[in-house]
Amino acid sequence: MSAITIRNLPEATHRALKMRAARHGHSTEAEIREILKTTVAPPERIKLGSLLAAIGRRAGSVKLDIKRDKSATKPIQFE
Repeated sequence: MSAITIRNLPEATHRALKMRAARHGHSTEAEIREILKTTVAPPERIKLGSLLAAIGRRAGSVKLDIKRDKSATKPIQFE
């Protein structure tokens, strides 16, 4: 895991983080991790596959008749 140091954090901000952490039953460090995680990767973000599927639906979709090859594969030989 990576570690970061935050310098020059105002005392009022630090107190607010400590209070917020206490309300959620977390340590201040755990609360900061949660804030950062939800800020940079919010759960409601649109993922690429979903976005591409939505674009395809709006464009009228294209029906592709693709069948998966279920035959056994041969192992790689490095000789």
